[in-house]
Amino acid sequence: MNADEIAALDFQDWRSAFRVSRRQLLKGLASGIAIAVSLRDARAADEPVRLQAGAPSSTADFNAFLTIDESGRVTVFTGKIEMGQGVATSQAQMVADELDASLDSIDVVMGDTDRCPYDMGTWGSLTTRVFGPALRAAAAEARAVLIELASESLQLPKARLVAAEGVVYDRQAATHRVTYGQLAHGKKIERHLTLKPGLKARAQLQVMGKPLKRRDGRDKVTGKAQYAADIRLPGMLYAQLLRPPAHGARLKRVELGPARQVAGVQVVHEGELVAVLHAAPDVAAEALSRVQAEWDSPAGTPDDRTIYDHLLKLAPSATTLDAGGDLKQGKKQAKQQFDTTYYNAYVAHAPMETHTALAKLDGKHATIWASTQSPFGLQREAAELLGVALEQVRVITPFVGGGFGGKSRNLQALEAVRLAKLVGKPVQVTWSRAEEFFYDSFRPAAIVKIRSGLDGKGRVGFWDYDVYYAGERGAQHLYDFAHHRTSVHGSGWKAPAGAHPFATGAWRAPGNNTNSFARESQIDLMAAAAGIDPVEFRLRHLKEPRLVAVLKAAAQRFGWTPARSPSGRGYGVACGSDAGTYVAAICEVKVDANGAVAVKRVVCAQDMGFVVNPAGATSQTEGGITMGLGYTLTEEVRFSGGNISDSNFDTYEIPRFADAPKIESVFVDSGLPPQGGGEPAIIITGAVVANAIFDATGARLFALPMTPERVKQAMASVDRPPAR
Repeated sequence: MNADEIAALDFQDWRSAFRVSRRQLLKGLASGIAIAVSLRDARAADEPVRLQAGAPSSTADFNAFLTIDESGRVTVFTGKIEMGQGVATSQAQMVADELDASLDSIDVVMGDTDRCPYDMGTWGSLTTRVFGPALRAAAAEARAVLIELASESLQLPKARLVAAEGVVYDRQAATHRVTYGQLAHGKKIERHLTLKPGLKARAQLQVMGKPLKRRDGRDKVTGKAQYAADIRLPGMLYAQLLRPPAHGARLKRVELGPARQVAGVQVVHEGELVAVLHAAPDVAAEALSRVQAEWDSPAGTPDDRTIYDHLLKLAPSATTLDAGGDLKQGKKQAKQQFDTTYYNAYVAHAPMETHTALAKLDGKHATIWASTQSPFGLQREAAELLGVALEQVRVITPFVGGGFGGKSRNLQALEAVRLAKLVGKPVQVTWSRAEEFFYDSFRPAAIVKIRSGLDGKGRVGFWDYDVYYAGERGAQHLYDFAHHRTSVHGSGWKAPAGAHPFATGAWRAPGNNTNSFARESQIDLMAAAAGIDPVEFRLRHLKEPRLVAVLKAAAQRFGWTPARSPSGRGYGVACGSDAGTYVAAICEVKVDANGAVAVKRVVCAQDMGFVVNPAGATSQTEGGITMGLGYTLTEEVRFSGGNISDSNFDTYEIPRFADAPKIESVFVDSGLPPQGGGEPAIIITGAVVANAIFDATGARLFALPMTPERVKQAMASVDRPPAR
């Protein structure tokens, strides 16, 4: 997320959400030590934490806390959720290091609005780089409190005490010691220090920086891990809802008599909400199949072929994001000019777990188990729906089976809440795969227009960039261009009314995939026109040392040898930046005569600052690249107006194990604190593959996805075969 997106978030219920969590935490703590810390109290050893724009300013605003009980176990409470990114492991590493506790003694409670402090949501690669310092500060403060308590217990000055592995001991006589559990025993302490302790310097860290297996890995592969659809309550009902055939369709008539004849079925009809519920999901599905409905559906325009013309007609006016030099002067000096347009289709999130929620109402109190990236957002929405106070709604987030931005909306949970209120029993709503595709908020279709030119020395003489509907993330060019302008038409997925025929929203590194594909394709196009090796061409135009470092690291690991494109080798290169991280990738592809593309190898180098868990970062890199192959080669939502043609993976093709290339991750350490690692690798996948296709065939692709049909068509238009 950029600063504008963060500032636009609704923080109005922040303080009340926190007060409920803190009070209940202390009430539930029979004995032990509780530590709370705010983001503004968190200070890294090498860089201060910057608050998000729009965050509350009260000194009582807490973002992280932890408790230590009389057994010595440490429980970390965080409003973040675990949806596959591995932060339950990396957060435990942070606490273990700053607290001087054993990693095995640390438990992490996530996404429970009754037990955890407020969090705006898990997205934007913010968990480690923004929340991490606050969590480390809480652990550092806890360690300082324990030293203080140990000084009182052992009757020794604090300067003589050392903490390690959950024990405080006298550095002059190690037998004089007391455990964390002993210090917490029989006490109920909430203490704030007058002097806030600093975070440990990197050289002092012993747990952070080590590659560790994920703590939840065994539970997930053995089926022990609980997701929202695994939760069972006595007397609960499974709901099946009547869905419209297209977005914008209106219910004209419905016949529910046949469904009511199914034994044990409860039927709900309130406005356009029609649902059948039963204690067995298959019986509910059978009853729904008997519902007879007539719909008034809108005309099916635009469709997936005419959408780009439609979007351009409704495009918002331009906002200049960045500019420098004189474009007119740059155009006069240009010896070659290039005017190109790039397109990307709507793309679904397609998570393994479909949207699911279970809601239970007890009087005016509600408990919701939901697959959501925004538990506190859901808490607010449910409270408004029920007309109750915020603290009367509890949201519990089990493991989430993939989100990628798509589970920041909570439609299924609100459906479960509404139905639970109407039938007076716990209700579970689990979207089918077809419902997931229908109600998903898709990555918006977008257009990028670039006009650029080369001077007589093979340098970029001017750069004029317009992006429509993708937003500003990743739009800035990163290079040293004397004459340039970058303009944005619309902000991310927010578009004029009627522009998109269905909901659009955040999709992993929102907008950056689109912008990086266009930018890096255009850079590659100019390198080829200049007759300069694509790596060398980029290095000639780069000043940012971190980006130079990752590009050189990728080239070295790949074994790059200079050659002008198209060389026939099938090698591609692309650079980018996201979430404070610089990234460069080089890949190798093979393209057959029918246009089918096989990605053989990808080397991805990133400078994400200090890497908390290299094993987790490697997994995130591999996952991002593999997922990126989907939007690059196959994924495209087919539709006509509000009618979505894709309802399952038989027509909407995502990458499979057989499609995964050999992926090599390289981490370049610039000495910075941890930056974002969940999204940077995916942003350049489209560009690096497109550039490799060009190097292999001489065919330049301007639209995503690059299906075999499009690749074959592009190859047919190539005037000459590539050099071999």
